[in-house]
Amino acid sequence: MSLFTIVDKETCIACGVCGVTCPQIFDYDINGLSEVIIDDNHGSKQIPELFYEDVIDAYESCPSESIKISEKPFHGNPKKYERL
Repeated sequence: MSLFTIVDKETCIACGVCGVTCPQIFDYDINGLSEVIIDDNHGSKQIPELFYEDVIDAYESCPSESIKISEKPFHGNPKKYERL
């Protein structure tokens, strides 16, 4: 299985849950919004398998449902796929 993730910055409320849950993948931009740091929030680079569980935990914990995950790349479009 491949796993890709992206943050929809239009709906992110900067709560900080994802950064605490998986700091190796999520960090904050200059505006305090979450972003995926391994590919500048494009959702094009596969998540290392070591972090799958943490990324899924962040996805399930996001109160604004801004974290998206998919088995296919997002190519910069967080609205490209439905929730798994």
